Parts: sequence; structure tokens; C-alpha cells
Amino acid sequence: MRLGRYGEEVAARYLRDQGLEVVERNWRCEHGEVDVVARDGDCLVVCEVKTRRGTGFGDPVEAVTVAKAMRLRRLAAAYVRAHDLHPAQMRVDVIGVLCRPGRPVTLRHVVGVGS
Repeated sequence: MRLGRYGEEVAARYLRDQGLEVVERNWRCEHGEVDVVARDGDCLVVCEVKTRRGTGFGDPVEAVTVAKAMRLRRLAAAYVRAHDLHPAQMRVDVIGVLCRPGRPVTLRHVVGVGS
């Protein structure tokens, strides 16, 4: 579980460095959990973070299937309802964090999955 938390921290720092405002982490409701909620201007961004030690099962972002992307869209809608928000735009991003032993951490950001 520590690997996942580390990956989420790396992803949140990356989003901030890209100019996004991280507004919440690990938001939960009865439908599941959102790793990172951020704002990119007037766009609300729900971000799934996948962290792996290797690529034996593919690139970390490949773990987000079409079904998972659709579930993330439902979670984004639940977040908006729960916080009585009215964002001009909303999107779901995926950040893959690869933490291979003895190598620098690499990150891949996929913007707007399941759109």
C-alpha cells in the first residue's frame, strides 16, 4: 500500500508543477474512491493514479480499462453532486507512475480518458 501512496504523492506534485490546483485527495463515497481531484482552470479533473514497480503486466495506465474509465466518470459526477459544484468542464485523467528499482521514477499522464 505504501507504493500506491507514494505514487499518488508523485502524481499530485506533478499536477501542481503543471499548474493544476489539487483540491482533494482520496475522496470516497459509496461508489468508490477518487485518488486526486484537481482544477485545471475552469475544468474539474478527476485523476486515477496507477503505480507499479515494473511493466510485467503492461504500462501502469493500461490498467484503466474502458469499464474503469466509465466508473471514474460516475465518481466524478458523484463528486460534483456531493460538493454542489457546477464546473464549466469536467474530465478524467490517468497518471501512471513507474517505480523501477535502481531507476528514476517515470510518469505518464493521459488526459481525458473515456471521453
